Amino acid sequence: DTFPRVQQTRPLRAPPSSQDKIPQQNSESAMAKPQVVVAPVLMSKLSVNAPEFYPSGYSSNYTESYEDGCEDYPTLSEYVQDFLNHLTEQPGSFETEIEQFAETLNGCVTTDDALQELVELIYQQATSIPNFSYMGARLCNYLSHHLTISPQSGNFRQLLLQRCRTEYEVKDQAAKGDEVTRKRFHAFVLFLGELYLNLEIKGTNGQVTRADILQVGLRELLNALFSNPMDDNLICAVKLLKLTGSVLEDAWKEKGKMDMEEIIQRIENVVLDANCSRDVKQMLLKLVELRSSNWGRVHATSTYREATPENDPNYFMNEPTFYTSDGVPFTAADPDYQEKYQELLEREDFFPDYEENGTDLSGAGDPYLDDIDDEMDPEIEEAYEKFCLESERKRKQ
Repeated sequence: DTFPRVQQTRPLRAPPSSQDKIPQQNSESAMAKPQVVVAPVLMSKLSVNAPEFYPSGYSSNYTESYEDGCEDYPTLSEYVQDFLNHLTEQPGSFETEIEQFAETLNGCVTTDDALQELVELIYQQATSIPNFSYMGARLCNYLSHHLTISPQSGNFRQLLLQRCRTEYEVKDQAAKGDEVTRKRFHAFVLFLGELYLNLEIKGTNGQVTRADILQVGLRELLNALFSNPMDDNLICAVKLLKLTGSVLEDAWKEKGKMDMEEIIQRIENVVLDANCSRDVKQMLLKLVELRSSNWGRVHATSTYREATPENDPNYFMNEPTFYTSDGVPFTAADPDYQEKYQELLEREDFFPDYEENGTDLSGAGDPYLDDIDDEMDPEIEEAYEKFCLESERKRKQ
């Protein structure tokens, strides 16, 4: 029996005693001497050494069976499916249990059919359960490097890519299909995006690269989605680009390709022409905005350069501007600025109670001016913050 049986014991009731009975007395004697009732002592047969109890349907017995290997399972598929369900429920256990799982598979997966079955089980789990696509991609990457079986039909990674190609070849029909077909197709698209990010291919020199075939496949899948601009297709395209857009654009730029520019242009055309919903158009515009900000990535300057008038056009931005008696402005960029500014500073010594703008600092101040709120208008404050951020960005370039 998988689950240990727990012996149910009934609490023992102490035999009735004289203490349990309250003698019948008249009211006067009862008020004079109240009787004290002593609760009976109940004895239990429960023991601290009893086996651990699991409620019916609880899956904690997985760990014991898992450690014993696939011999305790009727078939290999049941063992693998049990592990996949376990990872779905407890993704944090991946790091601690994946090594043992791979070792067990190396002892159980010994034929071409068994390897094919393993690939299919992982693929179905990754495309049928949305939250498992990332974990499934990580699992595929680990097994592609640690499974030792490599039959003539191909190793684990080759069989996995062949399985993905089967779905890829019907992309155009799937993007035009009914709602159920499109939903299954979208799950495949997002899983392929996770595979592109997580599936590592080690070269002969030890360098790690991504699968170029997946990069090409994702480009064609985006074409299929944008060629059929239904709301759910466009939402899937947005999710895919948010997931892989930065990596895809970097890879295309290294090859001198302008694929991302073409995709962005296509998105803008969809926003203008397609009959998609307003919310989806808003998602597409937000995606274009994200891409214009380099996918939200912030690159710190590699070397620090002290700002000078020669390398920073905003060097004098925070310096005050003065006007001559003729109304001609002069700033810190003027050759005579420092000398004239020094004269103004010396002139302040003669008027210690006034600021440069003439505000009287000696008294309590103007009661009317004291009541004015110093806070900026929200629109002015937002514009000012944008101005400061833009100036800081230009200064660092």
